[in-house]
Amino acid sequence: MRETHLAAGRCAAALALSLGLLAPGAAAQSTAPSGGGGGVYVATPKISKVTCMRRCASRARAQGGSTIKLAGSGLASAAKVVFNGSYGHGDDQSVPVRSASDRTVAVRVPVGAVTGPITVVTTAKATSKATAPVAILPPPPPAPNPVLSVVPGLRSEESLQIETGTSRTRAYVGARRAVTFSYRVTGTLSTPPTVELVRASDGVAVKSWTPDALSSGEVQNVSWDGRLGRASAKPGRYSFRLTAATSAGAVRTAQAGESERDAFDLYDNIFPIRGRHEFGTGAGRFGASRGGRSHQGQDVFAKCGTPLVAARGGTIKFKQYHALAGNYVVIDAAGTDVDYAYMHLAEPSPFRTGDRVYTGQRIGSVGDTGDAVGCHLHLELWTGPGWYEGGKPFDPLPSLQAWDGWS
Repeated sequence: MRETHLAAGRCAAALALSLGLLAPGAAAQSTAPSGGGGGVYVATPKISKVTCMRRCASRARAQGGSTIKLAGSGLASAAKVVFNGSYGHGDDQSVPVRSASDRTVAVRVPVGAVTGPITVVTTAKATSKATAPVAILPPPPPAPNPVLSVVPGLRSEESLQIETGTSRTRAYVGARRAVTFSYRVTGTLSTPPTVELVRASDGVAVKSWTPDALSSGEVQNVSWDGRLGRASAKPGRYSFRLTAATSAGAVRTAQAGESERDAFDLYDNIFPIRGRHEFGTGAGRFGASRGGRSHQGQDVFAKCGTPLVAARGGTIKFKQYHALAGNYVVIDAAGTDVDYAYMHLAEPSPFRTGDRVYTGQRIGSVGDTGDAVGCHLHLELWTGPGWYEGGKPFDPLPSLQAWDGWS
């Protein structure tokens, strides 16, 4: 208990000095040397502009499945394009490319790519400087299939029928409610059916279940919480696939020719303000000058009392009141090394230090406690090892904009 109070005291003292530090800039890339006793110049690719060309979302924004064009220089030897995600490497995705031009390269945005910087890597391993974060929305949602329906074209005999259904088309890592796959097999099977979870980005089955055998016509359910062992699954599109063998030995799959059947999108965060809101500009932006200190987070304005939820579930690390931050709570996000700090809450959060919270679970209300002008949420995101424990704040706006786009 004494250590907890000391840690909270250190955080409060640091908070009084500043509400943020500017994130360090990206390091410049050097050219790659060659062997053989002499140097060979290797051009470093540069990206000057990113444009969505086909299958774009509204306002010409990119989404999963879009084709985007990267314009710049040194792109003729491009070998892959890396979508760097929001933070760390857990949500990075790379796509092999081949460019016929030194000035442009086209690439399809992978399903599951999230908002973040983009880099180009050449065949000589030269890497471009990362772009500013590029907004990437999820692809259009799959068709809902919440009620058991017959899978077409999967009968080897008239006596066999397979019905499937999936509870939702949108799921969140760390949420209390899991996504549930239901199925019913009417007919005779030689072995119990197998259920697989298939990742749409590469078609790989990342998890499987072999439920107990059921009598013909009985409904079976399989649920998934967005985790693979102790790790969180990557955001993106997934599908449930059922395979069953009849007495004649025929194998049937509930995805035959239907890539969207029993599909859903998995997200790692939900937008924390559950109501109308507006992003702060100027002094409300990350890094803005605040009279000798730097703004460490992003302000999002909303009506006082608007519900505030955990953008990512985890463990309550701190719950305090501070003259500047007002009522605030810090959550150590599960499955990551990122801390989320929510400030200016209208009232103290009902949770206590050490409590577990789920993604999308209410943690309080938007308020104007502390040194606040207008009702708003001040959100901070900190790298590991954590908030005022050796980590560093980074700009939350690209992440907030991405979360806002899908939730």
